[in-house]
This record gives sequence, C-alpha cells and structure tokens, in this order.
Amino acid sequence: MQATTYLAGDLGGTKTLLAIYSDQNGKLKQEHVQRYVSAEWTSLDSMLKHFLQTRPDTNGTPQTSCFAVAGPVKNRAAELTNLGWRISQESLQQSAGLERVELVNDFAVLIYGLPHFSDSQQITLQAGSGLDSEGSQAEQGPVAILGAGTGLGMARGLPSKTGLIALPSEGGHREFAPRCNDEWALVQWLKRDLSLERISVERVVSGTGLGHVMNWMLQQAENATHPLQEKAKAWRYNTPDQPGYHDLPASTCQYAQAGDRIANAAMTLWLSAYGAAAGDLALQELCTGGLWIGGGTAEKNQDGLKSMPFLTALRQKGRFQPFLEGLTVRAVIDPGAGLFSAACRARELAESSGTLT
Repeated sequence: MQATTYLAGDLGGTKTLLAIYSDQNGKLKQEHVQRYVSAEWTSLDSMLKHFLQTRPDTNGTPQTSCFAVAGPVKNRAAELTNLGWRISQESLQQSAGLERVELVNDFAVLIYGLPHFSDSQQITLQAGSGLDSEGSQAEQGPVAILGAGTGLGMARGLPSKTGLIALPSEGGHREFAPRCNDEWALVQWLKRDLSLERISVERVVSGTGLGHVMNWMLQQAENATHPLQEKAKAWRYNTPDQPGYHDLPASTCQYAQAGDRIANAAMTLWLSAYGAAAGDLALQELCTGGLWIGGGTAEKNQDGLKSMPFLTALRQKGRFQPFLEGLTVRAVIDPGAGLFSAACRARELAESSGTLT
C-alpha cells in the first residue's frame, strides 16, 4: 500500500520551495523537493501545476497541503506584494485539485513543527525543569518562539486536543526598552540615524539590528581606524541587491570569532538584548510548554545563544527569575524547518478532515 503523502510549501519573495512528504510509521520523510526562483513565475498556481506535473510518479498524489507565506494571512488569503502575487486557499485548492489547503504565516508555521523536531533539527539551550527523564516536554502548556532574521519573528502555540494552535504575532514591532547606558545611547543614535521617533525591538534584535549595533560602535571616535569602517558604509548606504552592498552582520560575527574587541562588544550587546526579548516573550505568553529560538541567525549563532550574555538576560526578570530558570529553552537550527513544519500541518489537516488513509 502506498504511503499517504502531503504537499508543503515555503513561499518567499526570492525563492519558493515545494515538497512532497510521506508518513513513514508516524515520521515525516521528504520524498521530493523543488526550488523555484519566485520572480520567474506569474503566480503560485502556475508554479504549483508545474511541480505536480513533473514530480516523480512514485510519490503518490497529495490531497492536503500547507503553505508557509512570507507575510500576513487574512481571510484565507495572502499577498506577496513584491511579486504581485495574490494567493487564496480556494484558488490553490481548485487549480491543484487538492481536498484541503491552508496558508500560514512563515514564522507562525514553526509552531506546528515544534512537537516533531528531531535532535538534528534543534538544540537545547537550557533544560530547565520542564523535561522528563527521557528528555521530552513534561508539561504540555502554551509554547512560544521568536527568531531574529531580517526582522524579528514571534508566534505562540496553544495546546488543543488535535495539536497546537498557531497564533501569529507582530511583537517584534513593540517598543525597545533600553536596560543600560549603552542601550540608551544606541537608541538615541538610531533615532537620529534612521530619522525615527521610536525604535522597535527588531531594529536591534535582528540580523539587521546586529549591523546597526556594529555601525553605532564604529561611529565612536576611538574606533575610527577599525578595518570594518568602509564595509560598514557599504552596508549602511546600499541594499542587498546593489553591487556595493556588504554583509556587515556576517562580518561582525566573523571578526568576533577571531577575537576582535569591538565586534565582540557588539555581539555581547546584541545577544543580551536578544535574551531580554526572549525572556519578555516567555513571561508574556507564560509558555510552560517551552520557549524556542528560531530565525535565520539561530544556526549560525549556536554558541552565542548558549552564552551567558544571552541566557543571563533571558533569566533576569526580577521575581520571575525562578520561573525562567526552570523554563525549557531550545533553538531551531534546521534551515528547512519552515518547510518541514508546513508538512506537519498538512498531516494534521489530513487527520482532522478524515482524508488520511
């Protein structure tokens, strides 16, 4: 008997991943994946038709699907404005001949993968008191995840009889609250440099935010001869699609690993702010089921997420420090976690709709 298959997608402005997963004794296995350059297609419908028509015959025909979308989902539809795509669940259902389709924000979708991530997909930053003797989560309470990438994603998950219910969040846009003189000075500089009246958390706690932190440090007179000065200007005045662009956040990490004093100071400030934001989210959601760190920077900064600047700031929340010290904290380190999580959701949809055979 052929295994039940599911269709999963991870849709972005630059690239789109489409994949077929099968259920092998309760575990999802990726059978086929195709990477598309998003801008080369006029719509997701046409891309999806191509994918289904060219997939290997041995993969079976999926009936349920979940697509992670880089943007908000409203009324069962989403827009990728830089592509001119408007995506709706009904349209995809009809064009691809699927029984059930769901669109989910590409960060919130990670909630569906959390209970199913293997040890190769995540690492434990703090075991806390939430794990049983086998390393599994002892209490099935609310969960939360945040992740620094280009911006700062946040989401929460509420337990139900059929699994976790994913709730997206725009918490990364809340006000950044400085905790020390350096953070205060950074905020004042950012307001002037970016011509802003307020600074959100993601202006600091994100990959872009790390660039801002390093750039701020390089503006100080004693750092005028630092070797990253010219590269910082290239990052500051160019976008990633321009030839003069330089990846300052990546260079900051590299210089810090090589022992550079200024880059190390930038990383320490950034990791501390990141940890503080993680602790704030844990208190806000009271996520007794665990806290996860995701986003594009997690895999590259595993040592930083295990460091004292991050963990101390996460825990230092006054009377609630004991709660945070007992919290299980993990980091998602699999670059394909979004696609896998979409497959997890597709399987849930099949089980709940009765299409699972």
